[in-house]
Order: sequence, then structure tokens, then C-alpha cells
Amino acid sequence: MTEWKAALEISRRLHDAGYQALLAGGCVRDRLLQLEPKDYDIATNATPTQVLEVFPKGNEVGAHFGVILVKYQGHMVEIATFRTDGSYSDGRRPDHVVFSTAQHDAQRRDFSINGLFEDPISGEIIDYVGGRKDLEAGILRAIGEPALRFQEDSLRLMRAIRFSCSLDFKIEQKTRQAIIECAPLLARISPERIRDELNRMLCHPSRAKAFDLLTDSGLFRYFWPEVMALVGCEQPPEWHPEGDVFVHTKIMLEMLEPDAPLELALAVLLHDIAKPPTRTIDHEAGGRIRFNGHDALGAEMAADMLRRLRYSNDIIDSVVPMVARHMQFMNVQQMRTAKLKRFMASPTFDFEMELHRVDCGSSNGFTDNLEYLIAKREEFSREPLIPAPLMSGRDLIQAGFKPGPLFSDILDAIQVEQLEGRLHTREEALAYFLQHWPA
Repeated sequence: MTEWKAALEISRRLHDAGYQALLAGGCVRDRLLQLEPKDYDIATNATPTQVLEVFPKGNEVGAHFGVILVKYQGHMVEIATFRTDGSYSDGRRPDHVVFSTAQHDAQRRDFSINGLFEDPISGEIIDYVGGRKDLEAGILRAIGEPALRFQEDSLRLMRAIRFSCSLDFKIEQKTRQAIIECAPLLARISPERIRDELNRMLCHPSRAKAFDLLTDSGLFRYFWPEVMALVGCEQPPEWHPEGDVFVHTKIMLEMLEPDAPLELALAVLLHDIAKPPTRTIDHEAGGRIRFNGHDALGAEMAADMLRRLRYSNDIIDSVVPMVARHMQFMNVQQMRTAKLKRFMASPTFDFEMELHRVDCGSSNGFTDNLEYLIAKREEFSREPLIPAPLMSGRDLIQAGFKPGPLFSDILDAIQVEQLEGRLHTREEALAYFLQHWPA
């Protein structure tokens, strides 16, 4: 049974018990747009107690707000009683709710395109907020007074940007102005909720538009203000004819593949984050703009920014090295084989190759280093980039050396010879060791 059929059967059972049961919110929007809904929500005039009478095994996940979770034929469907929300003192959830009607329930929702109902039995669309007209026109409009909607739950500021970008809808003028005016309210939203919305934007093909709107609306200022400094940060035109750092970053986000992973999108967004604080003018070089050390400082800034939004250590450990290493690609053709193999052995190297591709493609257009690395990857593919070491610390102890800092120096030197292709066997490694470090 599909989730749609599960929702339909749940609606039938509520209907047969004498209650109204309507599909609500995003699933109606997506069905009208001929998109596959991620989940199905049902709104009803049955109270939570009455829903549980029909579905005794339902889970009271939010009975205080009129929400019961029902598992039906392996699918989880949320059933919510029509309600009117009270005040939102925490800017997230209503302090209390009053069970009401479908018409009043529609008025409490965020955007008109999310305020639609559908009778799943008859197929009738029930529209109290003009959502269908906005859906057909491609407009994102807050229900009622936009500022009040954003004051109730300020995460709606982020959701507005996400819906506008993912659906390619234009934000209605009053709603857009309210986003700008209410942007400071985002400061009271938890970092985790902001992060989750940002992730959804960055994992969608419209990520560049989201980056643009988050900046234009000023929302970035209230969780990642460092991004705002990218706007107007001019770069040397001979290397960056596309414009300032903001434009450069936006073009890179546009160039990513539609299914680019979160770690890569974050690395692209943050790779030049330290250019504004490191920007200098070299007057001795004719007024050349420089960003010395922006990669190292950028790694520090990226780590701090990711921690502020409570990203996992796994994400941080992937993104920060990519930011730190992105300038090293200009030197790959001068690297010794051992250094190049170690560089290419990074667990994020494939992501870094893509970052380098869009970095150059959005600016100077150079592809020689990328082509060189592609050729080297093919050349090195016949064996592991970093093969098993030919010697270990135990060999050094047996030779009479005591454990200490010299151990790592010796083993590193032997590994360099191995990676350079000058040592192939354990016997060769031992002979090299005895020649350079006699007991």
C-alpha cells in the first residue's frame, strides 16, 4: 500500500465515523503541482480523543496541539484537529490552541499555497486563502498580515526563502518587505532549526538563488553575518573578471551539479569567507588586490560558523579541510609524487576536485591543474595511493632505536621513498634505513 492509499483509507475511516477529513498543507500543494508529496497530513474536525476512538493505537505526539500520529499499513500519517492558534510567546509554538473549523485552521497557516485542503474522497479542493490562484501564478504570499505570520514563528522567514527557491515562485511584495523588516526576529530561533532549513536550501538545485535571497533579505546577518561582507569585496579583475566575492561564490553554487552533497555546497559557500578580512592593496605591485592567508583564516572562520549552527563533527571535519586546502590546487603540478599522492589521498578529494572545477570555471576559466589531476588519478589508479608501509616502529625498536620523535621522521622518510617509487620491498626499505640511520 502506498502512503497516498494509506492517507485515503484513514480519511475514509474518519468519514465513516461521521467526521470531516481533509488532506492539508504541503501534500495538497505538491499534488496540484504534480509533484510527489514527501508525506501526507490529514486535518479533521474530530478531537484527539475522537481520533483515538477510531484509531486506538494512535500515538499522541502532540495531543495538546490536536495532533495524533497513526500508523496504517506501514505508513505514518499525521492527523491534526482543525484549530486556531493563540499567541506565540516563544516565536515557535502557540501557547495554546482552540479547536475550530477548516476555515479558521487555514487562516493560521504560513503561506497561501500551504493553506489548501483537499477532500481525498471526492477530489474537491477547498481554498479559503486564495492559495490556488497563487499556486497557478507562481506567487508565494503570506496568509493575512505577513509580519504577524513571521512574528508567530520566525522560522517562517527561512521557509519563505526555501519555498520561493525550490518552487521557483516569486515572493509577493508585502511578504518580501515583511521578511526584510522582520529579519532580526531570526535571532530568537534555535541554531538547529536554522541549520535544518539552510541544509534543505543547499541540497536543492536552486541553492544559488537561496544564497542570493538570504543575503538580499538580510537574513544571513542574523546567523552568518560573515557572508554579508562578501558583497562588494572586490577582487583582482585579471583573475576574477566575474566581479566581487559574493558574485563569484554565487556563480560557483550555480555551477554545482543538481545533486551536489551538503558538504560540498557548504565548502563552496565558505571557501572564500576570509577574503574580506584579509583583503589588502599591494601598492608596490601597482595596486594589486591580495588575500594572503585567506585559506587558513577561512578554515578557522568556517569551523566557527559551522559550530554556531550546531553542525556535526563529521560535517565540520569534511568542510574545514576543503576550505583550508582549496588554494593548494594551483601548486599540484610542482608537487613531488609523494606529496601529490598524499594530497590526493584526502577523503574529501573528489569533493575538492569539484570545488576547484567550479572555482576556476566561475573566474579565470583555467583547467590545466584539473586536467593534470584527472590524468594523475588515472596513472595512480593501478595501486593504492597510500600503500601499506614497508617498515614499522617495531622494526626500528629491533634495530636498537628507542621510541621518540625520530621514529615518525624515519618512517615518514621511508614512506616518501616508497611513494616516489624508489622503494618497493621490505628488504629495500631495510637497506635504505640501515644506510641512512646506522645503529
